[in-house]
Amino acid sequence: MNVRFNIPFKHEDALKNMAASIELGKTSGNHGFSKACHRFFKESIQSKPLLTTSCTDALEMAAILADIQIGDEVIMPSYTFVSTANPFLLRGATLRFVDSKADHPNMDEALLAQLINERTKAIVVVHYGGVSCQMDTIMALAAKHDLLVIEDAAQCINAKYNNQPLGSIGQAGAYSFHESKNISCGEGGLLLVNHKEWEKRAEILWEKGTDRAAFWRGEVDKYGWVDVGSSFLMSDILAAYLLSQLKHLQQIQQRRMDAWNYYDAKLQTLATKHDVLLPIIPSYAKHNAHIFYLVVKDKDQRVSLLNYLQKAGIESYFHYQSLHNSQYFEDKHEGGKLPNAGRFADCLLRLPLHYYLTQAQQDFVINEIFSFYKNMLGE
Repeated sequence: MNVRFNIPFKHEDALKNMAASIELGKTSGNHGFSKACHRFFKESIQSKPLLTTSCTDALEMAAILADIQIGDEVIMPSYTFVSTANPFLLRGATLRFVDSKADHPNMDEALLAQLINERTKAIVVVHYGGVSCQMDTIMALAAKHDLLVIEDAAQCINAKYNNQPLGSIGQAGAYSFHESKNISCGEGGLLLVNHKEWEKRAEILWEKGTDRAAFWRGEVDKYGWVDVGSSFLMSDILAAYLLSQLKHLQQIQQRRMDAWNYYDAKLQTLATKHDVLLPIIPSYAKHNAHIFYLVVKDKDQRVSLLNYLQKAGIESYFHYQSLHNSQYFEDKHEGGKLPNAGRFADCLLRLPLHYYLTQAQQDFVINEIFSFYKNMLGE
């Protein structure tokens, strides 16, 4: 049996919507399908939404809106994708990495205070796997030191912190619609602007530094270059694709949640018998079943398990490598050791999880994992 790691959700509405966009001749950014997606997010999240070509672009816009300058320091987790770091590094920031928690890949909020100094400008929060960080603690600390909070919520559609959508809590948040995410359009992203004073400028940055969005609303009689910016808009063809997925969001989420819960129930024995860490969901977090992972004993065991599953026809993968240990950044890292981030980089393994995953396939995956521990380790 072959079990794919990920299969993006697809629906016939996608082709119909994309064909309609082409037939209308409205395929560039901010046309009808983009506006429909914006309405969806405005109604469900209560933030100002702007569709972008990627989550990376959304974070680049957030870095500009935060007015990150050379010499500013920005705190973020080391255990994350490079797209979290690059937008702020490109603006001249010095990155200060914080360790993960011992039992979860999310940043350890208790370690943030010791990284704050007079040069600190912002905290970039990453909600790993759609599981919220402790946002009350982070927002209170940010308020105390007059810092901005940017949420990298790439994996977080439909996930919440105490019933508040992730990405809507800090001054800005960013979603991804990459094909690996719960909701996708191939490549795409979304900037959520939660700071009223940033809304007008966000539209200008989004439209190449022009006030074109205001012109289309009839607020100005012509548009021109009024600020810096870039071409951050998502094509309306991709927005048409995205809209077809958004209309089936709850259906997608229910299937993913059922599969996540099945893994969780069937694999609990691993935690008690083989010292394998399963995902932990704090009481304040409503996750979205984006990732189901195992954290095994050590790097060698992960390599062996990955190879064992691959030979059985099961696609499984490790995830991020710690940014502070990366080839690019290791000689720039000013902090100490970050052992928990290193452990997740070495020991975390992700299992197949997608809308089309069947219970029979999950049983196969689960049985092969138990077979590995029985046969390969003699247990």
